Amino acid sequence: MPGLEDAVTLTTSALWGGLIVFLRVGAAMSVLPALGEQMLSVRVKLVLALVLTSVVAPAVLPRIDLPEPGMGSLVAAAVTETLSGLFLGIMLRLFVLAIQTAGSIAAQSTSLAQIFGSQGMDPLPAVGHILTISALALLMATGFHVKAAAYLVLSYDILPPLMFPDPAAVADAGRERIGQSFALGFSLAAPFVILSVLYNLTLGVINKAMPQLMVAFVGAPVITLGSIAMLLLCAPIILTVWLEALEGFLANPFR
Repeated sequence: MPGLEDAVTLTTSALWGGLIVFLRVGAAMSVLPALGEQMLSVRVKLVLALVLTSVVAPAVLPRIDLPEPGMGSLVAAAVTETLSGLFLGIMLRLFVLAIQTAGSIAAQSTSLAQIFGSQGMDPLPAVGHILTISALALLMATGFHVKAAAYLVLSYDILPPLMFPDPAAVADAGRERIGQSFALGFSLAAPFVILSVLYNLTLGVINKAMPQLMVAFVGAPVITLGSIAMLLLCAPIILTVWLEALEGFLANPFR
């Protein structure tokens, strides 16, 4: 029956193309911010990857020259598309590392580093957990799932499908993004570093003027209260700057 054969051929082609797209989307999903967090179960990640594949596939399949289905083509697609997906996901994951770095620097600069330091999936201090969870919540509230789908669709213009990423280009992009990540993290933690410097200078002056005074007992409550107040005042600004940096990258990735 010609009609049945055409339907089977069309279904096979759609499933084969969807599988190739899923390889890239699934690899990226494993490390994407918010959508690929360790706190999410594997089943939830799989469902999210399938849903995102169903969104990305119709936009990119007309531009992909699909090879004939076969074991060799599947292995080649698994290697190339998985590497591309991991690279794309890591580029966004570095923004989460930036906010975590900012929280760690802020906590180490003040007296909050050891408060609930081992809670959660990542060994972060309390300030790091507060900033990270708040950043992820803000990211999802601003429609990150839509931006992630657009980012993956655009990735097929940057990283051609079924081809190995250029090692030199990947190395250059990775080095630049890592440097920007650390710079962003330190910039976000700058208010806490400045507070710590002023605190230690003040304690030094007081200790010089009154050597008999136990300045540590006086200064510890002050720096703790000051750090919490600084977090209350600066957290909205920190999260806004972080979100603008991530959205700027999504708007023009790998420029």
